[in-house]
Amino acid sequence: MNEENTQTLGEKPSKKRRYRNHKDNLKKEANQAIVNSDLPTTEAKDQTKKAKKRRKNSNPTVKISGNEEWQKDMKAAIEANKASHELRLEPLKYLNSAEHKITITPLGGLGEIGGNMTIFETNNDAIIIDIGMSFPTESMHGVDILVPDFDYVRKIKNKIRGIIITHAHEDHIGAVPYFFKEFQFPIYATPLPLGMISNKFEEHGLKSFRSYFRPIEKRKVYELGEFEFELIHITHSIIDASALAITTKAGTIIHTGDFKIDHTPIDGYPTDLNRLAYYGERGVLCLLSDSTNSYKDGITKSESSVGKTFDSIFATAKGRVIMSTFSSNIHRVYQAIERGIKHGRKVCVIGRSMERNLWTAIELGYVNLDRKIFIDANEVVKYPDNEVLIVTTGSQGETMSALYRMATDEHKYIKIKPSDQVIISSKAIPGNETSVSTILNFLLKSGASVAHQDFSEIHVSGHAAQEEQKLMLRLIKPKFFLPVHGEYNHILKHKETAMSCGIDERNIYLMSDGDQVEVCQRHIKRVKTVKTGKVFIDNQINKQIADDVVIDRQKLAEAGVVTIISQIDKSAKTLIHNRVISYGLVSERHTRSLSKELEEILLQFLTNVKNDMLNDQRALENQIRQVIRKHIFRKLKKYPTIVPVVYLM
Repeated sequence: MNEENTQTLGEKPSKKRRYRNHKDNLKKEANQAIVNSDLPTTEAKDQTKKAKKRRKNSNPTVKISGNEEWQKDMKAAIEANKASHELRLEPLKYLNSAEHKITITPLGGLGEIGGNMTIFETNNDAIIIDIGMSFPTESMHGVDILVPDFDYVRKIKNKIRGIIITHAHEDHIGAVPYFFKEFQFPIYATPLPLGMISNKFEEHGLKSFRSYFRPIEKRKVYELGEFEFELIHITHSIIDASALAITTKAGTIIHTGDFKIDHTPIDGYPTDLNRLAYYGERGVLCLLSDSTNSYKDGITKSESSVGKTFDSIFATAKGRVIMSTFSSNIHRVYQAIERGIKHGRKVCVIGRSMERNLWTAIELGYVNLDRKIFIDANEVVKYPDNEVLIVTTGSQGETMSALYRMATDEHKYIKIKPSDQVIISSKAIPGNETSVSTILNFLLKSGASVAHQDFSEIHVSGHAAQEEQKLMLRLIKPKFFLPVHGEYNHILKHKETAMSCGIDERNIYLMSDGDQVEVCQRHIKRVKTVKTGKVFIDNQINKQIADDVVIDRQKLAEAGVVTIISQIDKSAKTLIHNRVISYGLVSERHTRSLSKELEEILLQFLTNVKNDMLNDQRALENQIRQVIRKHIFRKLKKYPTIVPVVYLM
């Protein structure tokens, strides 16, 4: 040990020595912080120079007399603490290299709820995070689901090294089978997401592609091209959800996936805050974080709080209990089944996706349930109503779901009774409000008692409220921030929360689908926009519907169709015969008058038409279409689909 720094017990060190010790301690702490950050050597040296400069400016002059000694000590401590806080809260603040860059391109999940898909890309390699589906609007007639447009994937497919799945919700894995019909890359995920994707592959005839599955462990780092990644356990409304730490030469990026911070989850595995904090201490270049509940104050309640509500409902139910929720919410289903067993009820699971997901969770060991408690739908009638629990799909009012068919008396085995207690344990996804209201009305008309989202704690969200978002921001301490997963108003609100947590507004960017954002130590900026959009899927046949088909359906629904069948005498320029058929434009009693009007319009058109036009049937039909279209709009303010069929005589 250096003699200058030794001190006899009880001996007061000199003023000069105390300041030298103070300086040495600060130096050691700053250097250790940089070593712990695992920064590249050149960057560490740069950081050290910055730290030394701050220490030099903060050190008081070692000239002390009388009362000034105490004041100097206080000032030095204050300045030292400020420097310490600065390094603690913004570990990458002074790193400014633009040597390494990474681009982030969302193809879904922004400006919407669902359809999540994001590409991370360097000059040589790319990885895809999630490939989810979303729900159509009511105007998309005959469309069951929407999947992202994979046009950009086609352009960079030679760079893609793999797909990483954060969790098994449909808005993160629902489009995987449609993706694999065109592209095949390794899929890295924990067992439950892979199990649920496996079910989808079986349904789509893609069982051979299970060879691309790569089951991985949490808290273990994997290499994928120029990327290193690690899955970090988080809590959500599905088992085995993960956040993602991606390490590149540019720095570390944290993607939270969908999350909330549940301290009392059903399986006893809370969010791995320690691992998130570990990355935060090392220094995180950019954070992408879930914005779904950014308007909600406080915290999101624990999933376990729903069980208490189930207890009170089951205790008072006199007849059958019918519980409907998302088929992927295994812990919600598990809680309902636990209460059913507690109250002596047999359990009937109805709905293909519900059965498939529950059996997968049981087979993989995520939940422990004795198969003897389950009965088939055709066995329900063998038991008294107060000994039956039915767990089913249809909480979003889907017309093909089991609950909808029960409510409309279309189910083969189950009809709703006045003695039934129905539980709809979910919240309507934006865009599904009308469907949920419709099924609710059917259930109430059947006389059943219904507990739904307005009922006390029948449903809790799986997404973080503001205080949990703040905790994530404080743990990660990112230099740059990209709020994701939500409509524009959600990510804008999340931006405000981030700014309240000390993130500089200049370091936050609000992305839209297709935006390609470049991130390096020096900056975050949008460099270009790539083509994106949605592909329409008919889920009954698992095939794509062409865009023009959906557009035609929308036009037909909004303005109807008019078919005009005309026989025309070319030489006399007159109508031999004319028939008008219309649907969805005027009532049946007005069809005759419409036909007469259109006949007069056609006669007037024929008197002025050029002779050359009468020798070109297609051109003549196009002209008739335009004339009729203008007339109908002037009179009815509608643009129906016009179908002229002309026979030239």
